[in-house]
Amino acid sequence: MSWIKNRPLRIVLRIQLLITFALVIVFWFILDMHSAISAMLGGATSVISSAAFAFMISRHKGYTAGETIRTALRAEAVKIILTVGLLWMVFKLYANVNAFVFIGTFVLMVLVYSMALLLKDDTKDKINS
Repeated sequence: MSWIKNRPLRIVLRIQLLITFALVIVFWFILDMHSAISAMLGGATSVISSAAFAFMISRHKGYTAGETIRTALRAEAVKIILTVGLLWMVFKLYANVNAFVFIGTFVLMVLVYSMALLLKDDTKDKINS
């Protein structure tokens, strides 16, 4: 994930992936294969949309406040469109989805994504030193 320059987003995406894989294994052993696939799809929905957001933010090269806000709004719009599209695709195309596991994993990954606000981006501190 070196294409993501924002350290907090990179860390949170890795945490999302780890938690998703852990949930897949847990649901596979506790419930069944369809629940494990549902957990994987729920986590993947959040991770894919978060990665698209992080990629767009990482490509930002503007220095004005207006350019920064415009980039953030575009990235958020892409994230929302991807999220809605992926949620729709899962329910439309995967007949054996365990909705409780799918939505639960998705919501958990969205909450994990909010941890990015709590992490410090120390890359600027290293540049200024």
